[in-house]
Order: sequence, then structure tokens, then C-alpha cells
Amino acid sequence: MSPFFLYSSSPFLLLFFHIPTCNAENPLRVECNNTYDGITAANYTINSTFHTNLKILLPSLSSNVSLTKGFYNTSIGQGLDTVYGLVLCRGDATPEACRNCTDFASDGILSRCQSRSSAIWYDLCQLQYSETNFFNLSTTIWWFWVWSMINMTEPEVKPLKAARETLMRDLTNKAAYEPWLGMFATGELNYLSTNNVYGLGRASTKKVYGLVQCKPVISGDACRRCLQDAIGFIPTCCDSRIAGRVIGEVCSLRFEDRNFFGESLVGGPAPSPALPPSSTNPTNSGRDGSTIEYSRGLQGKKKLLVTLLTIILGFLLFILCGYCRWRKAKGCKMNERRDTMLNDNDIEENEKGSELRLFNVSAIAVATNNFSESNMLGKGGFGLVYKGQLLNGQEIAVKRLSKNSAQGIKEFKNEVTLIAKLQHRNLVRLLGYCISGQEKILIYEYMRNKSLDSLVFEQKRCSMLDWTTRFSIIVGIARGILYLHEDSRFKIIHRDLKVSNILLDDDLNPKISDFGMARLFEQNQAQGNTNRIVGTYGYMSPEYAMDGRFSVKSDAFSFGVILLEIITGKRNNYYCDCCSLNLIGHVWEKWKEGRAMEVVDSSMINISSFKSKVLRCIQIGLLCVQEKAEDRPKMSYVVLKLESETMMLSPTQPAFCFRKGDCSNHLNRSINEVTMTEMEAR
Repeated sequence: MSPFFLYSSSPFLLLFFHIPTCNAENPLRVECNNTYDGITAANYTINSTFHTNLKILLPSLSSNVSLTKGFYNTSIGQGLDTVYGLVLCRGDATPEACRNCTDFASDGILSRCQSRSSAIWYDLCQLQYSETNFFNLSTTIWWFWVWSMINMTEPEVKPLKAARETLMRDLTNKAAYEPWLGMFATGELNYLSTNNVYGLGRASTKKVYGLVQCKPVISGDACRRCLQDAIGFIPTCCDSRIAGRVIGEVCSLRFEDRNFFGESLVGGPAPSPALPPSSTNPTNSGRDGSTIEYSRGLQGKKKLLVTLLTIILGFLLFILCGYCRWRKAKGCKMNERRDTMLNDNDIEENEKGSELRLFNVSAIAVATNNFSESNMLGKGGFGLVYKGQLLNGQEIAVKRLSKNSAQGIKEFKNEVTLIAKLQHRNLVRLLGYCISGQEKILIYEYMRNKSLDSLVFEQKRCSMLDWTTRFSIIVGIARGILYLHEDSRFKIIHRDLKVSNILLDDDLNPKISDFGMARLFEQNQAQGNTNRIVGTYGYMSPEYAMDGRFSVKSDAFSFGVILLEIITGKRNNYYCDCCSLNLIGHVWEKWKEGRAMEVVDSSMINISSFKSKVLRCIQIGLLCVQEKAEDRPKMSYVVLKLESETMMLSPTQPAFCFRKGDCSNHLNRSINEVTMTEMEAR
């Protein structure tokens, strides 16, 4: 192991120590009073609000940094207890190595520091937190550096210094002014040495390797200035050394005589200080016997690693072959298995450009009082829904997927990747999500008035819905569906429209929710087919319930049922006592008899003054629930007719119009509010 010096520009700090090259628990540096305003930061009290916020912040940094290309900053809390945190991984670190390093850094800084402003550096990452907002800091207040104890040989000092200077200058310009590099650049440069390191007396071409990095939040000019300052410290710290590092709060650089970057580091954040060049001759002890010993050990480890990998791959191949044969014997398709898999990268690729936030499960637990029953709002098809409040006071609705729901994983992934692309005043806003082990959680804006069914079908609350409000809700729902079908960047079929999936904000504006069943269509695609029937009986169109065919017309059918429920105040599984007809059949019979106003919810006062508009809505509802999909209107037609007084087509016989006791060729009579997850189409 090689000896290194650590130096800080802070006075009286000069330490000599050995850095174990494979001990991931030793940081390069820990600064437990890392202030940005020159004032010494106080210590926080254990279990204080600041400490609690810090314990929420650190896991959030770890879970988010691998999703944000190795850099993430955020804040938790309010007022004097706000904690600002930042983590930056080396640009060539893999997402897994970056996350592992951040985990080590989080544990290390908690165990070593109790200051309200601290920082820690590892080889692959640096992590900082403070009570002061330092995110816009573009200049480095203090530096530290690390260098190898091995000097260059005299003949190669001049060419190596010249090559190093050229390389660092080029890398500085790349990092500062080539934005696709993310303010990180590596490179190598050849130089001619008249004598090698081990004094064998012959000229040779050698290389110097370099790395520079800036925090990606600063400007290109600020990055260049910072790196120029760092280069200026090389003569002070490590001018004649074969390897060295200059590290500041905003930028850092590193040079060595060996290739130290671009490796697939997936373990813990092992500090990897510069090692002297290895001898190619294992019998030559060189000037440092430990170097040759390390080289031999590395070769042995490589051979052992290759052997172990070969054995493991062979074993995995054997298991895979057996698994495929088992699946084939069971008659299963492999893609059905893949559909149920979920990982962070799938969602990350689909939510690029969105404003979705990845929450930490501990933050959601705090917001919901550890998912207490008193915070529970209801139960959905795949889990429970809770009310919560974030530390900034924002109220949220938390949809927690059941851990045993394999089917729900597909709906979770579908909802995140679809709704991240959508923004409309009549669609519920997804604030973020959480993936942690078996926990799959969606976080929505909270709707104080809950879902539409809690108003329409409850006698104590339905009086809140006069005709003007109901009509406004109908129009809002129609506009939201129109946006999904025609006005967004994507063509989306919801497939599970129902009154319980319509939420109401403080002003009773409708918001369509629950996109777990939704399907993305090509713009010119008219219809989709599936063997997996999902949705809710009573709102399903006949072609979808029977044959698995769905389109914009199947959503129109669901809208028609919702519209009739809003007007009548009755659920779709209602049967009229006088004629034993279901809701759709009862409305159709009254429409044919010219007595459609008799089906209107009796709780509405002075409804006669809105007769023409009520009848127009009933007519639109009946047009939407017609049996043949081609007879139903598109949502653009529906919105147009809701907002105008022009003539409309006459509806034909609706689907699912039957009496109690009749045998229907369409669907079993036990229509209910249960969401179906899977059913083979006939």
C-alpha cells in the first residue's frame, strides 16, 4: 500500500497517513464543520427536527442520485431546520457504484459528524449537507490535495510536466465547454521519456492520464476558472510526483501514470489513490517492494476472478436452461413474465423531461404517520390510499401498492410512465413515486372533496351538486377524455373510466385519475385487442367485455354511463322498481316515451329551468352507450354538442338494456364496482 499526504489550505493541517486501497470505509476527507459563510456551524441535537430532516435527506440523496446521472441536490424541512444536501459522483462511476458510494458517505457522515454543516469525500463521490443553501456556490473557498510519495525520475520530469500541463488544459476546456460531457472529462497523452521509472536506461513512450470534474450546476466559465485554480496548486502540492489530486468544493482534478478511470466499479466506494507504476518483471523489486507485491496480488486476483466468473456463468446457464424447459412444459410465454418486472431504469427512461419526483419511503412514512389507519382514505384495486402531509405542509394522497400484488406492478409502472407525460386541468397530477424493495408507492395531489361517487350517490352530500355544478363536472370529464384521445402528444385509452376514478378539487373541478389500465395508441391506430380484460363491469363497452377490443369508442361508452349516473344520481347497477329495468334500460325507455325528465335526480331544485340542457345531456349519454361502437360519437363531438345548441343525432338501442330475470347475451347480471384484473376474452 502506498503512502499519501493529505493537505488542506486551512492553517496548521498537515497529515501523513496510509490509505488502504481496498478499504471502502475510509473516506479521503471528512469536514465536520464545512461552512460557507465563515461562521462556525453549531452541532445539532440528536432526534431534533434538524436531525430528523437530515435522516430523511440522506436516503433521498442515495435513491435519487443514480437516476439523475450522478448528481442530485435537494432540501428537506422549513425555516431554521431546513437541511440542504448535495451528492456528486465521479462521472465514470456506474449507477450502482454511485448509489453504493452515496450509501457509504451517508453512513460515514452521520457516524463521524454532528455539525449542522458537514462534507465527506470518497474516491467515487462527495456528499455535503448544510443549514445554509450552498447550491449556487460557484467558487471554492478551500482545497485539499493528495499525492503519491513516488517522485518522477530526473530525465522524465520536464516531458511529463509539459504533457500534464497540456492534458489538463485540454480537459479543462472540454469539461467547461462541451455540455454533453456533463462537466466531466478524462483523457491521456503520450510523452517521450529518456529513462523509465525503474532506471533500465532506455528511451520509451509513456502516458499521463488525467481527470477533471465540476459540479454541473455552475456555468462553463466558472468551471474553467475553478479548474485553472486547481491546476495552479499542482506546483505547490505535487509538481514532481507521478500522481496527485487537487480537490475543492466545486471542482477537482487528478493525474496519474496509470489508467485509473472508466472502470466498472460496482462495490463500495474504495478510495483509490495513485499507485506507483507496476513492474512488468515480477522478480524486479524496483524502488518499492510493496508495489511489486501489490502487482503480483492483482494478477492472482484477476485469475481467480476469471475462474469464479466462468463457474458462476456456467451454473447460471444450467439454471436458465432448466428454467426455460420448465416454462415450456408449463406452456407459459416468457414475455408475460417480463411484463410484470419493474425497475428504476424502466421508469427513469420514460419520465425524462417530466417533473416527477422520486420520494424516499421514510419521507412517505413520516407524511402518513407510518401509514396509520386514521390516515387511510380508501382501498383501490391494488392497494390502499392514504392522506399525507409533506414537511413543507403540502397535502398529498398516497397510493400504496399491495406487496403481494404481482398484477399491480404492471399497473404501477404503466401509471408512472404514462401520467408523467400528461398535463391537463382535468387530469389528476402525479407528484412522484417511490420504489424501495417491495414498496411501490404513487404520490398524488390531494383532493379534499374525494371522488365523484362520494357526492353523487350519498344523500347527505348530493345536495352540494346542483345542475350547474353537475353540468360543469360533465363538461370537465369530457374535456379530460378528449385530451387523452386527441389533444395530448399521445393517444391514450383509459379503459377504467368510472365515477370513483373522477376526483374533485376544492372548487369541484373534476380530475380523471387511475391510469393503471391505460393503453398508449399510435396516432393512426384505431383499435387494440387484448386477452386480458381489465376494467369495471357496468362501465365496459360490449365489444371490450366480450371480445377484448378497445378504442376511443370504448372510453366513450364509459363516459356515457358516468353521465347518466351524474344526472340520475343512481349507480349503473340500479334497477327500477316499476319496470325492473337497469339504469341504461330505464333511461332509454323514458327517452322513447318522451318522459326523460322523470329520471333526473330529485335532489336537484328548479331543474325544470334547465330542461333543454338536461335533455341534451341525456341524449348525449344515450348516444355514447349505443351497442355498436361505430354508432357512438367521438369525444370531440361530445364536447362540441355539450357546449352548443346545434341539432344532434337520435340514439339507437343502447347496449346492456335488460330487465331483472332476463337472460342477456351480453353480460352476466351481477354488475358491480369490482375492478377486473384478468379474464380470457370469448
